[in-house]
Amino acid sequence: MKVLFIDTVHPILEEQLRAHGMECTPGYGWSREQILREVGSFQGIVIRSRTRIDAPFFEAAHALKWIARSGSGLENIDLTAAQRHGVMVFNSPEGNAQAVGEHATGMLLNLLNRISLSDAEVRRGVWLREENRGRELNAIRVGLIGYGHTGKAFAKCLSGFGCEVWAYDKYLNNYSDAFATQQPLHTLCEHCDVISFHVPLTAETRHMLNSDFLNQCKDGVIIINTSRGKVCNTEDLVAAMKGGKVFGACLDVHEYETASFESLGFENIPAPMAYLLQSQRTVLTPHVAGWTVESYTKLSEYLAKKILAQFS
Repeated sequence: MKVLFIDTVHPILEEQLRAHGMECTPGYGWSREQILREVGSFQGIVIRSRTRIDAPFFEAAHALKWIARSGSGLENIDLTAAQRHGVMVFNSPEGNAQAVGEHATGMLLNLLNRISLSDAEVRRGVWLREENRGRELNAIRVGLIGYGHTGKAFAKCLSGFGCEVWAYDKYLNNYSDAFATQQPLHTLCEHCDVISFHVPLTAETRHMLNSDFLNQCKDGVIIINTSRGKVCNTEDLVAAMKGGKVFGACLDVHEYETASFESLGFENIPAPMAYLLQSQRTVLTPHVAGWTVESYTKLSEYLAKKILAQFS
């Protein structure tokens, strides 16, 4: 079996595939045109988010049996076309779930306790104690939209603080556990102090966080998004922050990211993003919640297990 590595991943994936007799070819610098010319001779491909796997790709990849996506999101793959061509699609959301859960916890602690702001003040010689009075996690209720791998990891992290956690997942049944309690969406929105998104980007979830959603929420809610930037309508979020409905936001992902998640995709900053950048009620990171030393290895390990379980 010949495997084309279009994007870089931890080398343990290639090592394990080679150990089971697969021939692995690096195509990291290949243009899309070169990939389409060469992909017809490969039975497997390994990608991250950079490469668009669409209908023309499948037409060119006539020998393809499987696609391995390092990470969780599958929005860059035409899954309908994959099914039509009989191509299996593997991803590895288990690999960075812990990283995302810890990152979300850190961002929330930062915002609640003004850590970045007070750190900057002390470095300037400003000593403000009352103005930097924080809040404790065990005094608030956190609601999770989506209770898959990352949602569960975040709930587990929060449990150590004695925090009450509610969860809503449209596609699960009877999913209450030791870390979160199942609730209807409207109940979660009305009563949670913090709402965190852990959903894939689909037609259904695009701009799920919008003015209609926020109007259902408790006044002063904090929004966390570590899923996909386009789940959040930034203009509506900023309007709610200005109006007092939303107290603050912790955003690791941003609506204006490029498709590859490698940069913010604009030259002139849109007004809503400019507001978030200047606000003292936001914590912003560059899509790194799942980007840890440990997750880099685990993402490839989980992919190797899934591929070899089917094709070894």
